[in-house]
Amino acid sequence: MELYELTVHELIEKLEKGEITAEQITQNYFDRIKEKDSQVKAYISTLEEQAMAKATQIDCDRKAGKPLSKFAGIPIGIKDNICITDTRTTCSSKMLENFVAPYDATVIEKLNSEDMIYLGKLNMDEFAMGSSTETSAFFATHNPWDLSRVPGGSSGGSAAAVASDMAPWALGSDTGGSIRQPAGLCGVVGLKPTYGLVSRFGLIAYASSLDQIGPITKDVRDSALLLNLIAGHDAKDTTSMDIPKKDYTASLVNDVKGMRIGVPKEYLGEGTSAEVKEAMFQVIKKYQELGASVEECSLDIGQYASAVYYILACAEASSNLGRFDGIRYGYRTENFENLNDIYKNSRSEGFGAEVKRRIILGTYVLSSGYYDAYYKKAQKVRTMIKQAYSELFEKYDLLLTPVSPTTAFKISEKMNDPLQMYLADICTVPVNIGGLPGMSVPCAVDSEGLPIGFQLIAKPFAEETIFRAAYTYEQNTNFRGENRPTFKGGEQ
Repeated sequence: MELYELTVHELIEKLEKGEITAEQITQNYFDRIKEKDSQVKAYISTLEEQAMAKATQIDCDRKAGKPLSKFAGIPIGIKDNICITDTRTTCSSKMLENFVAPYDATVIEKLNSEDMIYLGKLNMDEFAMGSSTETSAFFATHNPWDLSRVPGGSSGGSAAAVASDMAPWALGSDTGGSIRQPAGLCGVVGLKPTYGLVSRFGLIAYASSLDQIGPITKDVRDSALLLNLIAGHDAKDTTSMDIPKKDYTASLVNDVKGMRIGVPKEYLGEGTSAEVKEAMFQVIKKYQELGASVEECSLDIGQYASAVYYILACAEASSNLGRFDGIRYGYRTENFENLNDIYKNSRSEGFGAEVKRRIILGTYVLSSGYYDAYYKKAQKVRTMIKQAYSELFEKYDLLLTPVSPTTAFKISEKMNDPLQMYLADICTVPVNIGGLPGMSVPCAVDSEGLPIGFQLIAKPFAEETIFRAAYTYEQNTNFRGENRPTFKGGEQ
């Protein structure tokens, strides 16, 4: 087995035994990137020179007996909306094509303290607005299971890199499913933590009340390890919650006996493919065999979640992206005669079609005469959705749903139909509206060999419950051992 096929906890074990070095691991990943990324296109930029230099230094320090974190020398990929000092951070937009971050995001500071190594910045939908990584200003990322299909989005580069063994794990961000949906479509594990558990400082904002950084990993144990590193209160983020530090690996117990799991019937109705439904039924059966109580429930208010999400997210985006005007930040047009031209032309030329669509929609719902009819009403319905979840969690420990109503669709198939593209997130957006934790766990492949994932949702700050249930499922099945990306449509 190649080093790039191992999980992070397996790499750590080999490092601790002295069987491998940080330099060998890092070089192995860059060799893999050179072999596969021309097909997958997960990376916007790679940081090979800096990474190899750091790996060499870590090996010297380890050999000299200096105290090091167990994560020292472990590589990671970073979504390109998370700032790293002196590193280009583009949000996959022409607007920020040449922006070099002057500071580290808090999650990067935490990884720096562990001496982890950055492989590079990963492709995404422009400003995280999209469900397929096709709105990137640079190129579309391809799904390693079938190169003619999307990897999901907006963290499609992160999910595709992990699935294709071009990173052992990665950070993504999730505003309406942007970690879980691509993880589901790429057959890896994706966790959206509770809102406020992980600092958003240094994450370039899309919708501030919804955005959350989280891990994309090869298995559930790695997800718990990475959440341990990035979770915690941050005074620089006013939405960061000050709660006691937890060790999420302590939740990795192979036992769900007595656990109560609800399955909202609305997620298995019209619009969900037959093969996804069958995969969900098999997951339900497995949990029942393992001793969990699983029953159907209802979340009928969830039918309004997509409408609420796109009103609120676009409203916040129109505000957050106001700073990118050709004067304060970002791309500046060369075609202007006055100040008004600079603003107008810089934004027209710097933003892509999907970003402009959402800015326009967000500005509309916030405008005089429409604020009460749309934005204010959406906030009220958001409260109702959160209350509906609270009532369900009085009865159930977890909710189980599909991650996506279908498996990965063809590249360009939905680009000209924004409404169909928005519906790709229908299973995931309610979790962000409620500020809840949710995890995508791979469970099956369909008749075309494409991954299917299921989603586990818990009440706020109950990540331990998710980890326990996901780990138990993983230990009693063998998705990763039985299924590997095929790179269909490309070189084998």
